[in-house]
Amino acid sequence: MKAAIVNAPQTTPVYGDFAEPTAQPGQTIVTVTASALSHLTKARAAGSHYSADARFPAVAGVDGVGRTNEGQRVYFVLPEAPFGALAERSLVRDPRCITLPDNLDDVTAAAIANPGMSAWAALEDRARLERGETVLVNGATGTAGRVAVQLAKFLGAGRIIATGRNQRELEDVKRLGADVTIPFTVGAAERSEAALIGEFAQGIDVVLDYLWGESARTIIVAIAKGVAEARPVRFVHVGAASGAEQIELPGSALRSSAIALMGSGLKSVSMPGLVQAIKRVFDVTVPAKLQVAVKVVPLSEVEKYWSAPGKPRVVFTLGSSAT
Repeated sequence: MKAAIVNAPQTTPVYGDFAEPTAQPGQTIVTVTASALSHLTKARAAGSHYSADARFPAVAGVDGVGRTNEGQRVYFVLPEAPFGALAERSLVRDPRCITLPDNLDDVTAAAIANPGMSAWAALEDRARLERGETVLVNGATGTAGRVAVQLAKFLGAGRIIATGRNQRELEDVKRLGADVTIPFTVGAAERSEAALIGEFAQGIDVVLDYLWGESARTIIVAIAKGVAEARPVRFVHVGAASGAEQIELPGSALRSSAIALMGSGLKSVSMPGLVQAIKRVFDVTVPAKLQVAVKVVPLSEVEKYWSAPGKPRVVFTLGSSAT
């Protein structure tokens, strides 16, 4: 079968022939129609993600959409190594398949599953968001951040604050539900911190962090300086799109605030919990009118698009996938 094959760590997958999967009891073979290119897909293929299997050669891709041998249209996640999602067929444990709603097309389901899951799990499973609370999304201009803004609004957030590096794109995020935007511009760290302190003084309950790095440190310091005494703030770290895995965090920022630091992702949320989060996102995508920018390309062009930016989200298609 045709597939995007990773032959070694830190290499671009090549389009070629790979062995066919064979299902054992409790497993399903899915004929793939669409699979999105996400940060998680890239990191696991490179062998750099903490959940990577690191066995090569292997097929890239952590999730996708397709049909079972019985003709059921499903979304699937974390196929059995070495059979990833970027192939004509993939091998998946039965509990990791979700039947798709009839009103959700293959490409949209593939594109929104990963960012939707990360936002839903962070807001519902980790932060335990309550209606009327104020949410700050750090990194709101990325694909995942944009979905997080939309889901926070749908789940009842009373006020949403969006941060990011691109002022023009931040203005566009207002259209998706953000009430306030704060840019992290080069050379303006003090101005960004002052704006954050002002917002925290008014009350922020939940922070969803997709960037980490200097912006996350600035937000944590602003919490210590701006939040009222003993008022809790749930800081949920979801991703490190800034490229920084470590920050210098002053202990005084923790001692002088009621901040609760936590992560959200594989292992911090159970696999059944993540699958349930994806199912809930699929259920609300149409009624919530969730939007995600998509670029559809055939899997045969995987080498050309592997290094494409995360926005619009690249969705590789195989066969006659629905659009």
